[in-house]
Amino acid sequence: MFKVVDLFAGPGGLAEGFASVRDANGNRVFDIALSVEKESSAFSTLRMRSFFRQFERAPREYHEYIRGELSREQLVGAFPDQWRSACEETMQLELGTPEATAQIDPLIDQIAAEAPDRCILVGGPPCQAYSLVGRARNRGNAGYVASEDNRHFLYREYIRILARLKPVAFVMENVKGFLSASVDGENIFSKVVIDLMEAGGSKDRYTILPLVIGNARGGAAHILRAEEHGVPQRRHRVILFGIRHDLACRMSVFQLPEQHLRPRDVAPSVRQVLGGMPVLRSRLSKVEDSPSAWREIVVEAFRLAARAAFDEEDEQLDAVALRLFANAEAVSGRNDVLPTSSTESAIVDDKELADWLIDPELDHLPNHETRGHMESDLARYAFAATFAEMFDRSPKASEFPTGLAPAHQNWTSGKFADRFRVQCWDQPSTTVTSHIAKDGHYFIHPDPLQCRSLTVREAARLQTFPDNYLFEGNRTQQFTQVGNAVPPYLAFQIGKVVQRVLE
Repeated sequence: MFKVVDLFAGPGGLAEGFASVRDANGNRVFDIALSVEKESSAFSTLRMRSFFRQFERAPREYHEYIRGELSREQLVGAFPDQWRSACEETMQLELGTPEATAQIDPLIDQIAAEAPDRCILVGGPPCQAYSLVGRARNRGNAGYVASEDNRHFLYREYIRILARLKPVAFVMENVKGFLSASVDGENIFSKVVIDLMEAGGSKDRYTILPLVIGNARGGAAHILRAEEHGVPQRRHRVILFGIRHDLACRMSVFQLPEQHLRPRDVAPSVRQVLGGMPVLRSRLSKVEDSPSAWREIVVEAFRLAARAAFDEEDEQLDAVALRLFANAEAVSGRNDVLPTSSTESAIVDDKELADWLIDPELDHLPNHETRGHMESDLARYAFAATFAEMFDRSPKASEFPTGLAPAHQNWTSGKFADRFRVQCWDQPSTTVTSHIAKDGHYFIHPDPLQCRSLTVREAARLQTFPDNYLFEGNRTQQFTQVGNAVPPYLAFQIGKVVQRVLE
């Protein structure tokens, strides 16, 4: 069994994937020896999931905790040994600080001593400074100096621990913008690759290999497209896979197709993972919320959007307007009362993902409740979702009727063409990011009649978190955790590649 150290762990997406890899006898290949995260709500989720993994089969009390019938204290009190193991496996530390270094270094040394040549390091240093959006935002900040942004250099802590642990392999994840980021004219990606290869001071200590077969060269060879590997989301990330050189030079050449990640022929769609979810209505913000008030406001939102579309005297928008009026009548004529949350289990129309996501013993779906939306945004959601329903794509800002334009200075500049984005039924979703915590405008539900953005659980399904994965904290914190994570099902497949190569 390999020991895994997970840095910048978030809610534990990478650890979940690696911990799920089994050998031919059903035994775990990877043991999560240490996971480190600084943010309190993500850490709470991380530790609870570590506790969950202490069992081969989740106890009844865990499901009672998910249902709210048992407190956290009661749950962990019933299983003190498993909770103690979870506490030993997880640490809440801000990596790179002297305090964190003093606590983590003895543990790293202990893991290295207990499992020589059987350690693996995984993790993704925070990526805000690398991301294209983050860099654009930073350029707009007066006085911003890239070389003084600590987020650029948190990878150095990853490399410091890599040099200390001396694992047989490592996996480092980051955003695609990482490839083009630079500080003071120096390309960040090239510097990181050199630092990784020379971790520990000796030249070429690690060999970095692509996880997929392709014709791409340079940094592009290390881009993983999640939708090609069973994830219902277009999420493109840089994954650097390194093997210690003394082992790599003794291995068979890492060019055999069966050793790499295998792309699927067809990417799973939003419909396959969200189509069976319980139907919900949005909440109403800044006004009194009730089923009848919601129905009245949403019907008027559809009609307002329809009138705005008709005012444009455009044939395409005329057709959308007719469908908007029809949807208004559909909402008005419903006899059922739509809830704002649901705990009902939900099917998945994809066998691989169903096996991964669904827990047959789970009878309470957690984290599935809607957020509140303002009346003005509901009309935009109604228009966007109806447009997507008709044309199987989300409308650009330039295609919105003038009467629905928000009071944004850059609305017509082209910079925010996708400010209101629908996740279309028959395609993989766009990238689920932490921005979902701020508003739902980029993550509008494809069913116009629900007229809302995605819930935490829906976003978690697009990220391939199993349904029994409970996110702690408030809803904003939960959204942030989901958006920042590595999709566990993708991590699982990466883990299988690591297993095949090393064993």
